[in-house]
Amino acid sequence: MTRVLLVDDQELMRMGFRMVLDAQEDLEVVGEAGNGADAVELAAQLRPDVVLMDVRMPVLDGVEATRRIVAADDAKVLVMTTFDLDEYALSALRSGASGFLLKDTPPENLVSAVRSVASGDAVVSPSVTKRLLDRFLGDGGGELRDASVLDALTEREREVLVLVAKGLSNTEIAGKLFLSEATVKTHLGRILSKLDLRDRVQAVVLAYETGLVKPGEA
Repeated sequence: MTRVLLVDDQELMRMGFRMVLDAQEDLEVVGEAGNGADAVELAAQLRPDVVLMDVRMPVLDGVEATRRIVAADDAKVLVMTTFDLDEYALSALRSGASGFLLKDTPPENLVSAVRSVASGDAVVSPSVTKRLLDRFLGDGGGELRDASVLDALTEREREVLVLVAKGLSNTEIAGKLFLSEATVKTHLGRILSKLDLRDRVQAVVLAYETGLVKPGEA
């Protein structure tokens, strides 16, 4: 059973999410919060598997709440936003969220996303994350991180990371580098381990923030 905490300042929105999730045999909503501060407290108390997190809330926004929940290792966070190019969503990804969905996503996609996050996957496609980074780092508004963090990677791992950041799937990367898909997955796993990253989404963010990939590159 996957335990879910709902966080949104709109009660009707929480009610809708609850109806969708509780209708699944393998999902259970264990709590609700109307702001980020309550979310942090409930995550520590209830230890849900996944927190479905709004980003724009009173008292404490979803970005800071995400950072605190992830830092405490209390749950994985799936951010819900109204706009697909939302600076709050990007900030939440930087803070450790495992991905984001639009609030008007179809119910079956919401259910699939919660299951994916619970199993350790990221639910934001690299291409969507790339659009976010193109938008918010493309004008020079983001300060680059020290690229020496990438020194731990082999040349092949750097190649894989570049292609991940450019939005290619594992299958596409395998074809481009003449590798098996299993080998690509192994390389990606080593990249995440060496760079202390949670998932593919954070790998894409880091590739941009270190300048390994430049906004606007095809």
